[in-house]
Amino acid sequence: MIVVTGATGNIGRTLVQQLVAAGEQVTAVSRGNQDIVLPDGVQHRRADLADPESLSPAVENADALFLLLTGPQLVTGPDPARFVEVAVAGGIKKLVLLSSQATGTRPALASHARLHAFESALRQSDLNWTILRPTGFFSNTYAWIESIRTEGVIAAPFADVALPAIDPADIAEVAAHVLRTEGHAGLTYELTGPAAISPREQAGIVAAALDTSLRFVELTREQARAGMLRFMPADIADGTLDIIGAPTPGEQQVGSDVERVIGRPATSYADWVQRNRALFA
Repeated sequence: MIVVTGATGNIGRTLVQQLVAAGEQVTAVSRGNQDIVLPDGVQHRRADLADPESLSPAVENADALFLLLTGPQLVTGPDPARFVEVAVAGGIKKLVLLSSQATGTRPALASHARLHAFESALRQSDLNWTILRPTGFFSNTYAWIESIRTEGVIAAPFADVALPAIDPADIAEVAAHVLRTEGHAGLTYELTGPAAISPREQAGIVAAALDTSLRFVELTREQARAGMLRFMPADIADGTLDIIGAPTPGEQQVGSDVERVIGRPATSYADWVQRNRALFA
């Protein structure tokens, strides 16, 4: 049995589908009270990661756990060691943590201190652990959908700063492979897209996919921060802006771990846009 937290999000939902398609038994964990649609045979458990003990029923007699933190849990919450204890008590042998590239490139960054603490807790445990450190997600550009539809405008800061963002489905595929196969214990994978791409270049790709003309507006850091604060904690917003505005050489480098794990190159932004074109139209 494989337990997937964050099972209703961009990564978790796809991961559940991939695991089921591969014949695995899956328990999907979410914190909301709304009904969710899951593949046949998938168990659903509700748990809030603000309370590690709420995970206990989900991990009981399970073999592996995919741990994904969201919202407030990215910046505050119970001691990460407690999650390890709950997992071990339930019988978990393998734990795959979704972390962030910044925990490696910027270990002192306040916005990623909690992820760094989770990584440390895993390294100090006896679990068969693997850490996934992705870059920014292609799906962050969903934020453009409303302004595209209503104004024909794409607005973003740092217009010409290129970073190798990644398709969330590629992260899910890497996670599925690591959860299902051996040979990944004690490893940290840095997951990037196949090329560094700037917001202005992304906007051009979206416009081409929609076969329309879109106006690009470069936001100031302050304007971008105000928008981000509507859906993320201030520390996360500030840390994210630090990275996308002034990336280190390592943060701009294209990695090979996606292809190394799943045996194919990472998905391009253009291919991702084509797959999700209807959402922007």
